[in-house]
Amino acid sequence: MHDFVAFVAGASGYTGQAVVGALIARGIHTIAHVRPDSPHLDECCKRFTKIGARIDTTPWNERELMAAFARCNPSLVFALLGATRSRARQAGVPIKHLYEDVDRRLTLMLLAAAVQVSHPRFVYLSSAGANRSPVNTYLRVRYEVEEAVRASGLPYTIARPSFITGTGREEVRPRERFGAALLDSATGVARLFGASRWSDRYRSVTGTALANVLVQRSLFASTRMDILETEMLRE
Repeated sequence: MHDFVAFVAGASGYTGQAVVGALIARGIHTIAHVRPDSPHLDECCKRFTKIGARIDTTPWNERELMAAFARCNPSLVFALLGATRSRARQAGVPIKHLYEDVDRRLTLMLLAAAVQVSHPRFVYLSSAGANRSPVNTYLRVRYEVEEAVRASGLPYTIARPSFITGTGREEVRPRERFGAALLDSATGVARLFGASRWSDRYRSVTGTALANVLVQRSLFASTRMDILETEMLRE
């Protein structure tokens, strides 16, 4: 396991922090990528350095990412990027524009750099509901990135969680918490009426459980292609 090198893009996010912790706990050499202009850079440097992760602040530029991958030669690249409503408000743009820019463009840039340099396993955090007939921009973008990952030629793990919940989240997301609570109630009722498969698919998953399963499945993947639905992301 000590031969593995993991590069975590989106390390400053809720799931990213949990994934970095799960990798370090397993003795994996972990590189936590935080964008150089992140307001959380200093805090992340302290947090990640304390647990033994290395910080990388390579700008979002394909050539520079390729150079970073050439230096560290990662075995695993985790793509855990995602726009937030608070960031959209700060930027003064509709959230759907950030889905296109962050969730899609930056993830595809990361994928292209990985293909050109090191051919690692690409671990992509998608979403439940990402399919050929998406109901909104967020799910359309996730599906398009999934398609690009599949076509890349890299071995991959794609995770499709429903709502991600848990304590310690820095950004307050009342809509997401309400949605998760409502959906969990609905899935509980559905289970009572025998719809256990639907219930398992859409019930929320904690960030810690998601990170642990994502890391474990990526480290010990037995196939080149691994797609993890929500029911597979619980410990």
